[in-house]
Amino acid sequence: MSPVPHAAVESAKPHVLGLFRIVIGLLFTCHGAASLFGFPDSGRGTISAGEWPGWYAAVIQLVGGGLVLLGLGTRAAAFLSSGSMAYAYFTEHQKEDLWPLQNGGELSVLFCWSLLLIVVFGSGSFALDNLLTRNAPSSPNGEHPDSDTPTQTQRPTGRLQPAKPNASTGPNESAPAVVG
Repeated sequence: MSPVPHAAVESAKPHVLGLFRIVIGLLFTCHGAASLFGFPDSGRGTISAGEWPGWYAAVIQLVGGGLVLLGLGTRAAAFLSSGSMAYAYFTEHQKEDLWPLQNGGELSVLFCWSLLLIVVFGSGSFALDNLLTRNAPSSPNGEHPDSDTPTQTQRPTGRLQPAKPNASTGPNESAPAVVG
């Protein structure tokens, strides 16, 4: 069996990341909906409105998961959601036992780290942010400030090279310049 060509793996990354985001967002949303509305039925029942911290965590799961699923404000939603899962693990699960398998915190840990990956790597393909930022005005460097992926007008990133001396830097000084 021959290995997958590097170019094929590279070209698939945004699509795989987008699918990963969609699955994590859907599962996170379902957990929030089950806690708030009892649907889909998880057998745990619902949480009373305003009950700390469960009701607030469920709202974050429902709203944050929905935003991650759709790819809207993905990094911010994933960051808040990841933090809520870290909080849930350390305040609710770890007090029972150190290891997630022993304290029932596996889902909190998996969601926390999965959502943190989405914060770091962005939304990938199939995100509404990508559609909304495609026609949005871009910043001077060609990127939309809230976009996880480059817009069509983004220019290639340059590299720093020493600039030629000019009147503002003096004859013996040189400032780095970006060349693209």
